[in-house]
Amino acid sequence: MKDNDAVFVEASLDGDQSAFGTLVDRYEKKLYSAAYRITGSPEDAMDATQSAFLKAYEKLETFDFTYRFFSWIYRIAMNEALNLVRRRRQVTDLDDRTPDSRLGPEQRVSGKETGRLIEEAMWGLNPDHRAVIVLRHMEGLSYGEIGEVLEIPAKTVKSRLFSARRELRTALLDRGVSR
Repeated sequence: MKDNDAVFVEASLDGDQSAFGTLVDRYEKKLYSAAYRITGSPEDAMDATQSAFLKAYEKLETFDFTYRFFSWIYRIAMNEALNLVRRRRQVTDLDDRTPDSRLGPEQRVSGKETGRLIEEAMWGLNPDHRAVIVLRHMEGLSYGEIGEVLEIPAKTVKSRLFSARRELRTALLDRGVSR
């Protein structure tokens, strides 16, 4: 049985412009959400999402039907988001964006405050580590799917995820967040 997305890809390749629009409608929010978690900027997330769809459309004839369309477009979007972060990092050090995290114990108890501290700690991770954390824990992708998206072997995903978790744990402890 052919994947539903593959049917829309084939229709799009046959000249049906609305077929690609269906794929955009299907994945735009999910790609934007993931790009936002990588970039931290609504504008950059929108740019990465739009750029991903534009590149996918331009290169649609290179799509390999042995893979899922979602994995392919997701990989393009993640690469676009990571490239935006890397370009921005060359101009501005991300540590300058994070607010002071010295808070009283009452504020640290708050779940909302803990979420903010986790988000702060995420921005301290290098983009490759942030990407595997987002894809695994926020998007729920398997190691294999993350490997497809980032074009790395599953063993590398596991290694990066281990390092990223350790780095995140240290950053959270430094901000006063414990288990």
